[in-house]
Amino acid sequence: MSDHLVIAGRAFSSRLIVGTGKYRSFEEMARAHAASGADMVTVAVRRVNLTDKSKESLLDFIPRDKIFILPNTAGCYTADEAVRTARLAQEVGLSNWVKLEVIGDPQTLYPDTEQLIEATKTLAKEGFVVLPYTNDDLIAARKLIDSGAAAVMPLAAPIGSGLGVQNPAALRILRERITEVPLIVDAGVGTARHAAFLRPVGVLGGSHGLPEFVRVGLHPGE
Repeated sequence: MSDHLVIAGRAFSSRLIVGTGKYRSFEEMARAHAASGADMVTVAVRRVNLTDKSKESLLDFIPRDKIFILPNTAGCYTADEAVRTARLAQEVGLSNWVKLEVIGDPQTLYPDTEQLIEATKTLAKEGFVVLPYTNDDLIAARKLIDSGAAAVMPLAAPIGSGLGVQNPAALRILRERITEVPLIVDAGVGTARHAAFLRPVGVLGGSHGLPEFVRVGLHPGE
């Protein structure tokens, strides 16, 4: 079996997705990306300069011939906000892929599942490749897949907490029952030890022949 993971017809050689937030400098970010070996990075659309070409942008430090940019809708609290943000990313030439975030609680940053499903339906119909950040909930994951999600991104712990996997039983259930799309374990995975823990849980590596991604955000608040 190839180690490559294919999402919506695109193959990735690394199972790691890294972020672009909270680095001390763009140069440090670029060095971290290179050292990680990742070939996909997330970019929060609302936190990046997309229009003023006279100002330095983190996008200038991402070699797009080597690293795929996955826009995300961080900071959005409604389906409408998230849809508009994804469309903006597409309009400025970032991608028609989106890591879809619709936040329901400003303190924990847990997702609003109802709004997330609504946004997934809209964007999938428009031809976006939608990767929604969601709770570690089987029913929510199934509804997102039925709405057109190309993968599901269950949280390991609250965003920025660095706590690692808090509910391995839920991830095992997702791994056993979700076989038609990849799982991308997201949020709260902050160390290599946390990522390694996912393999015996049956998520990283995949117990059903699907190599999986784990997204590691080493910088709290990203």
